Amino acid sequence: MLSIGINLGFGKLDPELTDQEMYAGEVDLAVLAETLGYDSVWVVEHHFEDYSLCPDNLLLLANVAGRTESIRLGTGAVIVPWNDPLRVAEKALMLDTLSGGRLLLGLGRGLSRKEYVPFRVPLDETRDRFDEAAPMIFEALETGVIEGDGPFYPQPRAELRPRPRATFRGRRYVVAGSPDSLVMAARLEAQMMSFIVRPVPALMPNFTRYRELFEAEHGRVAPPISLNVNMYCHEDDELARERHFRYVNRFFMSNVDHYEMAGTHFATTKGHERYAESAAYFREIGLEKAADDYAATALWGSPERILGQIEAIRDVLGDYELVVAPCFGGMPYDQARASLELFAREVMPKARGLRVVPETA
Repeated sequence: MLSIGINLGFGKLDPELTDQEMYAGEVDLAVLAETLGYDSVWVVEHHFEDYSLCPDNLLLLANVAGRTESIRLGTGAVIVPWNDPLRVAEKALMLDTLSGGRLLLGLGRGLSRKEYVPFRVPLDETRDRFDEAAPMIFEALETGVIEGDGPFYPQPRAELRPRPRATFRGRRYVVAGSPDSLVMAARLEAQMMSFIVRPVPALMPNFTRYRELFEAEHGRVAPPISLNVNMYCHEDDELARERHFRYVNRFFMSNVDHYEMAGTHFATTKGHERYAESAAYFREIGLEKAADDYAATALWGSPERILGQIEAIRDVLGDYELVVAPCFGGMPYDQARASLELFAREVMPKARGLRVVPETA
């Protein structure tokens, strides 16, 4: 059965909205998601800018845990090079204990110089820092003990409290877009998380490579890939298109600005060379065309249209997990709530009933 969750982006692109009003709106969506029957709620980690301001997603999810009873709680993701691995493991164990075992721990390595500079971490160290710290964190969640002898995180052996209540195998996620990240996701026995920026058929080489690596490493079929995608649902197809493209385009432009996605620095930054090709493509076609192309990859329209889009992805990708971002680009929260409610009522039951297609490589 298709697992369906929501992702909270904590973007504040409406200048009339205060930070406090934005936080109230995002948390309300999280609580509503459980009421509507969504399987999980995911929260990003970002710092310093209106693009997204949630500096501690484990802390935020602890608040959501206290307001809910059963919905699973996902980090999408903890950005490892910005956090001490010991503290990540401690907070993850604490949240898992408080929530009754509901935590889904997603890890990533980040991309934005605007965030890395204040953290005093060179961008060309991110790959090595992630590859050293992520195995320490996942291992600590299994054993209750963390230690490490690497150059970035020399960690004396420490026993953690609270102790693990259950294994995190089956609850490990890694954001993977670059070739090196695919390797680490498979090696860490983690589910691959992907934020959809191009049509799924164009991303299949990455998905297939991850599945091949996972099967070779662990001798079994890889778990379903987790797809993160913007979503706006409305009975009026034309109105849905107008609103969706307006807010997604605004989100896309803020994304490009935050990550400097059209910049030239990626080509000379260790571990980020893969993004140089995308940056060159954006400069070639222009950001307006790139924004429209991005919007077209998302889920939008009437319930019937969106169900067809979900089924089309399944036909190409096989079994997967779906995580929808319901509020983006300064969209008013009343519109986001109505979209989530309509999707839950008209799309979700049918989407969960779609025939499962094996996802073996």
